[in-house]
Formats: sequence, structure tokens, C-alpha cells
Amino acid sequence: MSAMRRGRQVLIFDADDTLWENNIIFERIIDAFLEWVGRPDLTMPARRAVLDDIERANIAVHGYGTLVFIRSLRDCFERLRGRPASPAERSHIDELALALSHRGEVELVPGVADTLADLGGRHDMLLLTKGEVAEQQRKLEASNLAHHFRSVHIVPEKDVATYLRLAADQALVPTTTWMIGNSPKSDILPARRAGMNAVFIPHTHTWALEHDELDLTDAGVLHIAAFTELLDHF
Repeated sequence: MSAMRRGRQVLIFDADDTLWENNIIFERIIDAFLEWVGRPDLTMPARRAVLDDIERANIAVHGYGTLVFIRSLRDCFERLRGRPASPAERSHIDELALALSHRGEVELVPGVADTLADLGGRHDMLLLTKGEVAEQQRKLEASNLAHHFRSVHIVPEKDVATYLRLAADQALVPTTTWMIGNSPKSDILPARRAGMNAVFIPHTHTWALEHDELDLTDAGVLHIAAFTELLDHF
């Protein structure tokens, strides 16, 4: 048995692409949009780079969520075509993104429900997710996982200040607190800078803007391949 399991720990879970699938839906919409918008003089990766830059700028000003994503698609259309979208084109962009605003259910990552039920008997569990409050709350309700968590925190951004504030509000002891997620940028690095431990669970479809370099020699970060492997350590 791992030494990590010998005492009660605080486990903080990311939501999107850690508990349930999320970014793959965005990726499908983006692929369809970039194919439709055209520009044969630009490769698909070059078009994607334009969209990534626009999303990065819009997020800094407007935050996350479906409406911001649609804004970014419209801005990208204007950048690539050199003109604003027509009403018909704007309607097509909105239809592409319709799947995001009408999701009545979520697809859990394999093994999540049973793993959370097992971990909850030994540890204190919190949920920390960023995004638009109503959208994240809707996904949480659809997941039927809320009852596993002592508290749920939906925040506009997950940076060092967020983790420090959460630690103070919840009276967390950093040495027995673990942030668990798939994003180096939002889950792992800021949690470590706030003095917490972290568990990195990579996901094939992690959003490009959430990528960052991790220090593979950092003993405070546990690297596992699948969510269910948490049971081997906690």
C-alpha cells in the first residue's frame, strides 16, 4: 500500500476532461468550422493557430463558456475571410456550436463513478472547475457526481491565487492536499506553486491552451495513466 493512503487526504478534482469528456466535442466543432471557413492558401494547422490566438485573447477579456467560444469562431471567420460573417454565415456558426448549449447529458471518463465512491470512504473530496457557472453546474448535475464532494467551487480562472484562496477558505493543509486533473496549466502547476501536491492524468484531447511543461523530477506530482489508478495510491 502506498504511503499516501495511510492518512486521510484532501482530494480536489478537476471536472472537464478529468471526470467527464468535454474538449473532444469542441475539437469536432473546430474541425468542422475550419474546414467550412476555407482559405486553401492556409493549412489546417495554420488556421487553427489563428483560432488559438483569438481564443487566448477573448478568454483574457471575457472568460470561458459557449458564448465566448462562439465569439471566437465569429472573430476567426472575420480574420480568415477578411470580412464580417453575413447573417446566414453567423447562423451557420451558431448551429455548429449548438451541441454545446444543448448537451443534456455528459459522458463520464471510464471508472470515474466507482472510483469516486471508493475514495470518498477514505478521503475528503472537493470539486474545482473553471468556466461559466450555469454551464458547469448543468454538467455537474447531468453527471450525477455532486454528492461525492464536500464542496463544489466554480471559478472564472484556476491560477495560484485561486488555490491559495481555496486553501484558506477550506482550511486545507497543503501537504495532505492533492489537486487531480488533466491540465498542466490550470490543475498541476498553479496547485504546486500554491504548495499543494498534484496528480496529473493526461488526456488525449486536452485543450491546446491548457498545455504546459511539467518538471518530471518534481516529487510533488504523481503521474498516472488512468483515473482508476487513483485507487492504487489513495
